[in-house]
Amino acid sequence: MTSRVVFISVLLLLWCHSRHVLGSGDSGTGIVPSPDRSADGADLLSVGTMLGTHSAMLRQGNTDECDIVMNLSAADRCAFVKATPDCSMEDSFINYLKMAFCLLPPNLTPLTITLCIIWLLILFIVLGLTASKFFCPNLSAISSSLRLTHNVAGVTFLALGNGAPDVFSATVAFSRPHTAGLAIGALFGAGIFVTTVVAGSVSLVKPFTVASRPFLRDVIFYMAAVFWTFIILYRGTISLGETLGYLGLYVVYVVTVIVSAYIYSQQKHSATRSSVQSSTHAPGDTHVPELQTSESDQAPLLSNGSIQEGYDSEYRPLLPYCESTSSILLNSLNPVDCRTWRRKTWRWRTVKILKMPLEVLLLLTVPVVDPDKEDRNWRRPLNCLHLVTAPLVCVLTFSSGEYGLYLIEGQFPVWALTLLFGLFLSAIVFLTTSNDQPPAYHLVFSLLGFVVSAMWISAAASEVVSILHMLGVVLSLSNNLLGLTLLAWGNSIGDCFSDITIARQGYPRMALSACFGGIIFNMLIGVGIGCLIQMFNNEPVVTLEPEGLLTWVLAGSLGLSLAFSFILVPLRCFHLGRAYGIFLLLFYAVFLLVALLTEFGFIHI
Repeated sequence: MTSRVVFISVLLLLWCHSRHVLGSGDSGTGIVPSPDRSADGADLLSVGTMLGTHSAMLRQGNTDECDIVMNLSAADRCAFVKATPDCSMEDSFINYLKMAFCLLPPNLTPLTITLCIIWLLILFIVLGLTASKFFCPNLSAISSSLRLTHNVAGVTFLALGNGAPDVFSATVAFSRPHTAGLAIGALFGAGIFVTTVVAGSVSLVKPFTVASRPFLRDVIFYMAAVFWTFIILYRGTISLGETLGYLGLYVVYVVTVIVSAYIYSQQKHSATRSSVQSSTHAPGDTHVPELQTSESDQAPLLSNGSIQEGYDSEYRPLLPYCESTSSILLNSLNPVDCRTWRRKTWRWRTVKILKMPLEVLLLLTVPVVDPDKEDRNWRRPLNCLHLVTAPLVCVLTFSSGEYGLYLIEGQFPVWALTLLFGLFLSAIVFLTTSNDQPPAYHLVFSLLGFVVSAMWISAAASEVVSILHMLGVVLSLSNNLLGLTLLAWGNSIGDCFSDITIARQGYPRMALSACFGGIIFNMLIGVGIGCLIQMFNNEPVVTLEPEGLLTWVLAGSLGLSLAFSFILVPLRCFHLGRAYGIFLLLFYAVFLLVALLTEFGFIHI
């Protein structure tokens, strides 16, 4: 319900702002259209005038060439978008700027914006579905096959699974010169949202005493990452060594988590041995001292495997039967569990029906391996079909299908070669396996599912960044504002609800650990990988230009919220109560108000 209210409020705000911007743009200092137009809607004189205005504005310091389009008349915008390389949007499947200015008449631009926002909501659903139901389970299977400890898996694979939308969005935005502000706004905005709204909501739902050493460790590392980013933004450039420093800092964080967990484990074992020895020396005293686990790095795990196993046993047939291959395929592609469907409300059923096409598409293309199940989720016909569809998805989503449509020697397309190779592998697997027994190499499907789900997330994140870039151009909004609002909210709302649910179930420490551990991973890995990609494609030194005062409002607010947490939480003896939760929510409300006033020019230097 809250997410729908937020979406409707943002939609109304953007629609009203678009009416104001588009109205002023059409009657402002635009170019007067010539009476003798060509077929493209602009004659040579108007194109020359556009280029002159373009050059003049670039000399004034505007680095994003596409922003100039809103200073032109409505009739000249389509020709400008087609003639400007910066408006090409080669990294996305759809050129949203051409759709906004060329597909529909200028007076229907608000309708185009509304449709793009609805499409943006669908992409956020794709990100959430892919990460939760396909990306995370395959990461769990990989970590289980590698026999990783809970701490190592938690700060690597689990953090990647929880922060996949944020990391991919930041990586895509940072890898493009003109959308780095989106990544900065999203990372800083999501950091403020998580450390204030999510942490405050957890404190309101379930007051608790936080584990002191893990909390201070996470806050210190996150403050270091934020301060490092602040210095780089102040300098305006980032070199290869500084980019590798982001990745190195996360490696140091992982090593610190592992070492602290090892030290705590040794202390726990020594305390256990001492208690056993004391009980042995004093046989009359049967009291064993309680272990203090308030500072444990390990949180209890939520598991309903045994419950689910007992529940499924009631529906297990008394006599064995052989299910046909076609029925296995149809049941595997059915995203609705009949038993769950009967227990849910009509609202849940409505949302499920709306999401079913997306789930079926993902089920068709992404294999999932579940090591907790007896058959490890082996579905022979569907898994053989995955060997055909999964490589096609990888080829057609990588670089927006640019390489998939490439013709080998100008005749044979790459996607057709991939299709033939997938059919060949699928036939071999189908003929050498059975329906009821997974093959020895079944875990390889978890790697395939990891890659394909990552490609889906990357493709959806690219479309999200392109839509937000278009909205920033059309509505004359900065990338920072769109990043800290739409992008940060879209990627963090799901984590907010899941952390609140975990807190209500009695695990507030786990919820708070997920808050800080995830955003550290998102900032260090998102900035590091994104800048490395940009360095690989362009120059060895990446230029990061802060978009006005709002960037410093973002960085200062995030640093201030972390400083409050670092000072106030120890002063409260690491107890997070309702009063502190209300304080965090008020802090985010004040920050959002200041950010909006700064964006619209009410606060300026």
